[in-house]
Amino acid sequence: MEEVSADTIWEGWAARALAKVGAADFLSNLPQLCLPLPRAQEEPLADVATFDGPGPWDRTMVEVDVEVPKASATDGEPARRQMLIFSTNDYLNLSAHPAVRGASSKASLLFGMGPRGPALISGHTEYHRRLENALAELHKKEDCCVTATGFSANTAFLAALGGVATHNAASRRPAAQEKIAVFSDSLNHPATVEGLRMSEHMGQTLVYSYGHRNMENLDELLSNCPVEKKVVITDSVFSMEGDIAPMHDLVQLRKKHGFLFVVDEAHSTLLWGRNGGGIGEHFGIEDQIDVIVGAMSKSIGCVGGFVTGSKKWCDLVRLLAAVTVAKKEVGAGKKCGTESPSSCLVVGSEEATIRASKHMLERGFHITTITPPVVASDACRLRITLTAAHTLGDLRRLVAALSECVPGLDCAGDPIT
Repeated sequence: MEEVSADTIWEGWAARALAKVGAADFLSNLPQLCLPLPRAQEEPLADVATFDGPGPWDRTMVEVDVEVPKASATDGEPARRQMLIFSTNDYLNLSAHPAVRGASSKASLLFGMGPRGPALISGHTEYHRRLENALAELHKKEDCCVTATGFSANTAFLAALGGVATHNAASRRPAAQEKIAVFSDSLNHPATVEGLRMSEHMGQTLVYSYGHRNMENLDELLSNCPVEKKVVITDSVFSMEGDIAPMHDLVQLRKKHGFLFVVDEAHSTLLWGRNGGGIGEHFGIEDQIDVIVGAMSKSIGCVGGFVTGSKKWCDLVRLLAAVTVAKKEVGAGKKCGTESPSSCLVVGSEEATIRASKHMLERGFHITTITPPVVASDACRLRITLTAAHTLGDLRRLVAALSECVPGLDCAGDPIT
């Protein structure tokens, strides 16, 4: 099988899009705010303490007090009660880590709070650049662009992707053959789905949904698509199913069809790979992934999103953000011991799922209820997320409570029971 050099082809298209709008000159003149350098004792990252295992601060994130809704409270029951949280995405409990809290406190005292302005005007500092460099190194990519949220990272990248279609077209709007064909796993995150809907509405992309993890279906769709520019985008870990994309199979299809390979590592960064580089590092295929989209609100334990890839792709993401700003303002370690930290228990109807959720609350467990439109009306589910702070005892209590409210749930052979 002859390998198609997707890297070279797509880099060329991205370069032409940048050149057509004069992005090189625009981006080179963007300011980078240089905040006053702190004294040695004030440096936020000085004396960062690490620990061999979970500490008492970890439990503060999973053992919390919640207000009991009046409708479910009984006479004499206190207004607040303790719950075990199985609904957080803070998988490694880093938001509560003493070193993270200490560095955040130092930084806020030194530099204040708030973004000061959009990143493309006055909100991007040398500290943001340090973060981008660290994320690029983590995922073995040339460059990185940080965003406000994981959702905006998805939409920013897909807007940039649409820009490749627009700025490589012969006229102002891409013709059918000049559009980009994007193939998306049917269970990709709603942020990806929304971004694709936006680019399709703009007349830049043609979106195809392939069966969840169904490589035969994807291969057939790719083979029958006459459009030259093809992209495959997939979550690495699917948050609603808790399973993993067939990465090696996707790499083989990339070699066969020459598509741009985009992976959302939101639920695998820091959890997978020897250095925390995600599913790509775990399977040793980082060099086969062209663009990685991620979120800092999961295992990293803070706020924000990012896009990593080549410098051309990251510049293109920045460019699309810059154009938007210009129009509006300028001119005017630890790991969970499961395949995935999240798993879903399909209950069935919305009514049954809400009833099960209420039962779990009464038993002292806060878990996430997933109902339409996120899932089908007959596939409503309870989503359970594990963190490094949960104990085996916590899981046994959880399973026992689930067995009481989910018909047909048999945990007799489960190793944790």
